[in-house]
Amino acid sequence: MPPQTVPPPSSPSPALSRSAAEDGPEALPRIVPVRRTGRRAAAVAVLVLLALALNSVVRNDAFQWDVVFSYFATVPVLRGLWLTVWLTAVVMVLGFALGALLAVLRLSGNPVLQGVGWGYIWLFRSTPILVQLLFWFNIGALYPQILGVSTTRLLGPVAIAVIGLTLHEAAYAAEVVRGGILSVERGQVEAAQSLGLGPWRRFRRIVLPQAMRSIVPPAGNMLIGTLKGTSIVSIIAVQDLLYSVQLVYHRTYQVIPLLLVATLWYAAVTTVLSIGQRYVERYYARGTAGAR
Repeated sequence: MPPQTVPPPSSPSPALSRSAAEDGPEALPRIVPVRRTGRRAAAVAVLVLLALALNSVVRNDAFQWDVVFSYFATVPVLRGLWLTVWLTAVVMVLGFALGALLAVLRLSGNPVLQGVGWGYIWLFRSTPILVQLLFWFNIGALYPQILGVSTTRLLGPVAIAVIGLTLHEAAYAAEVVRGGILSVERGQVEAAQSLGLGPWRRFRRIVLPQAMRSIVPPAGNMLIGTLKGTSIVSIIAVQDLLYSVQLVYHRTYQVIPLLLVATLWYAAVTTVLSIGQRYVERYYARGTAGAR
């Protein structure tokens, strides 16, 4: 049987090859982005509304922007701003110091200490801060003398504000610290124990750095909330930022411009604190997905 020969494959014609080369890239499927018409329309609508609102605020003569800028950096306003910032810093430091102690009580294995910590937190979180300040302001009516010392004029308005706000802040700070400590995995503590680290070193080098990732965000929010919450001390005649502008508009009857002065200062300080909070969060989130 004679061997059969296989004919060589026929090559495509030059015209067909040129056509395939030209149409090759177009033949591949193209990725077409989704047209988000609704999202763009919503964005345009929001921008239009913001522009209208901003225009109405800037061009409304009732806001009296000339009066706002004339009082913005006056001595009484700056003195009230300084007291507000000072009061915020003192309350946060003392509040978190007491809150850390309460968190230790809550995490203690002693049921009595747990009960004391839980009772404190329950009491001060259940009572409005204004009521607490009024109780401290009238402490002389409740206890005219303590250990033979008259309490009628013992505490001034600023001292009462520091005590009332600190005790109130500590109840919330305790839960923030306790939540941060509980967020650390038990295996981390056990590994530190196996290495022979003492309790204080274990807490400082292992528990605290990891707990700060959970503590910093709510603590930053508490700081901003405390800054604005200090305005409530004006009810007991503490000359903070709000009370300072109130003294002015009680004399000039320019209520709206002076309230805008306080609003702008609160917004400015809050913005600075928010920027600082972001950098602190990024610092403690190093090595995690939240370090962006």
